[in-house]
Amino acid sequence: MLSWGWRRAFIAFAAGLMADLALPPVNFFPVMFISLPVLVWLIDGASGSANAGVLGRMRPAFVTGWWFGFGYFTGGLFWLGNALLVEAEQFAWALPLAVFGLPAFLALFYGVAVAIARLFWSDGFGRIAMLAAAFGLVEFARQFLLTGFPWNAIGYTIAPVPVMMQTAAFFGLGGLNLLAVFVFAMPALIGTRRGWLPGGILAAVLFALHVGYGFYSMQQPQPEPSGILMVRLVQPNIDQSVKWQPGDRETIFQDLLELTARPPTDGEMRPDVIIWPETAIPFLLTENPAALSQIADTLQIGQTLISGAVRAEGEQGDPQTRYYNAIYVIDDEGEIVAASDKSHLVPFGEYLPLENLLARLGLKTVAQSFGGFSAANNRTLLPLPNGIKALPLICYEAIFPAMMEVAGEQGDLLLNVTNDDWFGNSPGPYQHLRQAQLRAVETRLPLLRAANSGISTVIAPNGELNHLLPLGEKGIINARLTISTGGKATYEKRELNFWLFFAIMVSMGIFSRFGK
Repeated sequence: MLSWGWRRAFIAFAAGLMADLALPPVNFFPVMFISLPVLVWLIDGASGSANAGVLGRMRPAFVTGWWFGFGYFTGGLFWLGNALLVEAEQFAWALPLAVFGLPAFLALFYGVAVAIARLFWSDGFGRIAMLAAAFGLVEFARQFLLTGFPWNAIGYTIAPVPVMMQTAAFFGLGGLNLLAVFVFAMPALIGTRRGWLPGGILAAVLFALHVGYGFYSMQQPQPEPSGILMVRLVQPNIDQSVKWQPGDRETIFQDLLELTARPPTDGEMRPDVIIWPETAIPFLLTENPAALSQIADTLQIGQTLISGAVRAEGEQGDPQTRYYNAIYVIDDEGEIVAASDKSHLVPFGEYLPLENLLARLGLKTVAQSFGGFSAANNRTLLPLPNGIKALPLICYEAIFPAMMEVAGEQGDLLLNVTNDDWFGNSPGPYQHLRQAQLRAVETRLPLLRAANSGISTVIAPNGELNHLLPLGEKGIINARLTISTGGKATYEKRELNFWLFFAIMVSMGIFSRFGK
């Protein structure tokens, strides 16, 4: 509380950095009972001059929150630099921007959260409630502002295992953000000794309900099945540095066909659907009819192939041609029967924000195989055998809770194709998988995840990982997927419950501040 200057900044940065231990792959969530109380005590001492005006009084709190966020996002996102090293001769110069620039920007959100909370600061546990509300608000904003980037939202720290994910079906990631801050920050009351008993009891009750509901939910019988789908997930483990090299494209394509054609092992049924990862096909499929013929020769009667691919509108080489990161559905005759394009592109990875300005400065996207992608205006559900529909999620679209519906429909399962080889053997692929897990729990839908280099898996509606291909391995997963008609949870209901929880936290904070 009494620290100032560089010591306060260092403590805040270290507290944020410590919180990363609660994220995948470490998942040591008890560290949050240290990290967030330290932040609360720092805020206790972050008071500006009484004569400085509103913004002046908020400044020390904002700076404290910014340093906390800078530590949290630097430790949680340092691995983004790996993507720039795939073509180091072109992008290594931007490494500091990825490793420190993006965390510095994201830290602004946490600075704003702490500044807002400090305006309503009090002595008791109401200040913990207001801090939770402020974090919940900025994490909600992080889903949408400037196209959105809600990676490593604070709520993931309280959901390290499926039993601690189940409340997400009730109030979504937004509710987990509120719950995590309120529960984990409560030990700060030990230092101030005001409101410790009621605050401690309330936090303990909420945490017990969170875990208890998880155990209860995990033991509930699944809804009546409406269909069965035999699936095969293909993980080719293609090195990103050679994927688009002309001399390697045919070898890569033949590897995909070989994995697709492998006969089932003893006791396994023939797959109805084979799934290849994001942009698995290393050329424009629509300009290669021979490749479609090879797919038709590989698929057996009645089988369907789903593959990530690059889709073009126009002729290759024409500067007016638009390229899309897409998913194709291909039948056993080699005909493309359906497609869906990615609508939420990765800034600087797949498209260049403010392109007219930044391109003149020499900047370009990291994914340069086709000069960048265009965003789709609409997504469509993908038709699968037996009348089943899949909701497509290409790469990091799986981190956005609001993208779990298409035109008000969820479909029967979630389909996530991705290529995390950009990030190597780092925390990135594990963090990406955790966020996909939570989408399955939120929607109460199974999720099929085909990743180029891993981690490919079948995620049950309760978040359990059934079958798994580890990072860096080549192989296939054969799985029997049960499709259910009931049990789905809608985004609108989750958001409504989140805002009700948010209103309760705000009310406690305001009453604690002004109700005396």
